[in-house]
Amino acid sequence: MFRPDGLTTGPAQVWNAIRLVPLLREEPVPHLRLHRRVYEQPVSVVEVGDGTVYTAYVPHAFVATWSEDDRLPAASYGTRLLERDTRPAPPRMPVRTTRRMARKAGKDRLRFLPLHLAVEGYLALHFGGPEIVWEEWSRRAVARGLSPRCEETYLGSEVRGLEDALRIFEIHPGQCGVLVYVADALAGAFVTPHQDDYRALHPTLVEDLFGELIYMYGLLGAPAGDLSAGIDGGGIRSLADLRAAAARARDAWADFHDGTMAGGLRDPDGSRQVVQFLNGFELARFMPSFGLRRENHIGEAIVDEEGRLAYMKTFRLSDGQVRRGHLLKQLARHGWRLADTAASLGVGEAALALRLERSGFGHLLRQDVLDHYRAQARREGVT
Repeated sequence: MFRPDGLTTGPAQVWNAIRLVPLLREEPVPHLRLHRRVYEQPVSVVEVGDGTVYTAYVPHAFVATWSEDDRLPAASYGTRLLERDTRPAPPRMPVRTTRRMARKAGKDRLRFLPLHLAVEGYLALHFGGPEIVWEEWSRRAVARGLSPRCEETYLGSEVRGLEDALRIFEIHPGQCGVLVYVADALAGAFVTPHQDDYRALHPTLVEDLFGELIYMYGLLGAPAGDLSAGIDGGGIRSLADLRAAAARARDAWADFHDGTMAGGLRDPDGSRQVVQFLNGFELARFMPSFGLRRENHIGEAIVDEEGRLAYMKTFRLSDGQVRRGHLLKQLARHGWRLADTAASLGVGEAALALRLERSGFGHLLRQDVLDHYRAQARREGVT
C-alpha cells in the first residue's frame, strides 16, 4: 500500500484518459522548500564521476546556477569545411555542462536535476560490464563496459491530454503532490514538502519524462474507467447522515487507490541509495527489483529524520527497460557467466544470446560467438 506519513489521498479528477489523484497534507514538512530554476540551455552534459558523463534534455533544476556567458560550450547544428576562419560559424545549439546530479550550492542549498537523478541510476546499472574476462565477451565490453548507454523517453507535453488536464484541473487546498494515471496505468508520482511549492511546480509536469508505455496509452486515448462507487441512500435521513456517508465513501476510495492502484510503487525487493545529506534531510534514489510482468518504478525522494516523505518523483519503466534491467541484474548475479545465467532463466545459452541481442546488448558478445549462437538457435528452432 502506498500511504506515506503525513499524506492523504484526495478525490481524483478525470479528463479522457488522464486521471490525477491529489496528495494532501494537513501541515507542510518544516525546514525544506523547493524552487524551480529554469535552464535556457536544456541540453545538459552532467559529469557524474569516474570520467562518465550523462547527456539529456534537462529543462530545469529545483535549485541551480547558470550563466549566459558566450564562452559556454556549444554543439554545432551542422559541419562544414572552411579554408580559413573567414566566415561566421554555423548556427549552434547551446550545451550546458553541470557537475554532479546533486550538488550543494551553498551552506543551506542543494541543487539537483529532478528525475534525472533516478534515470542516471538506471543507466549506470552494472555500467562497468563483465567483471571477469570470460572468453564470450567482446574486447569492447571488457574495456568500456556498457558505454555508451542510452534510453529514450517522452516529454509530458507529448502524452496526449496531460497538458490539458494539468491546465484544467483544480488544485485542492493543502495539495502537496499528485499521482498521474494514463488509461488507469500509474505513470508517476510527484510530492513536494509545501503546498505553495506544489502550486508553483504543478505546470512542470509537462516537462517530466514518461516511458513508452505511458506515451502509447495516451496515444490510444482509452478513457479512464468509472471508479465512483456512489452513495447508498438507504438510512440517510439528515444532512449529517449524508455528510458521514460521503466521508466513508472518500475513505473507501482512498483505501482502494492506495492499496490497488498505487500499490505498484512499493517494491520490497528494490534498492535505495542515499546521494546527499542536507540539514537533517537525505536525498536518495531508488531502483525496483526488475521483476517481469509487473510495474517497475525508478525514482528519487527526500525524507527527513523522522522518515516523512518531503519530496518524490518517479518514472515508470517500459517493458523493454524492465527486461534490460532484469538481464543485467541476472548477468551480474552470476558473475557474467552465460551458462549460469541461462540456467537461472530456464533457457539455453543460444536463447540468452539472442535475448541479449534483442535487448540492445549484442555488441557485448564477440561477433564469432554471437554468430555461433545464432546458427545454433536456427538449428534448434529457438526464436
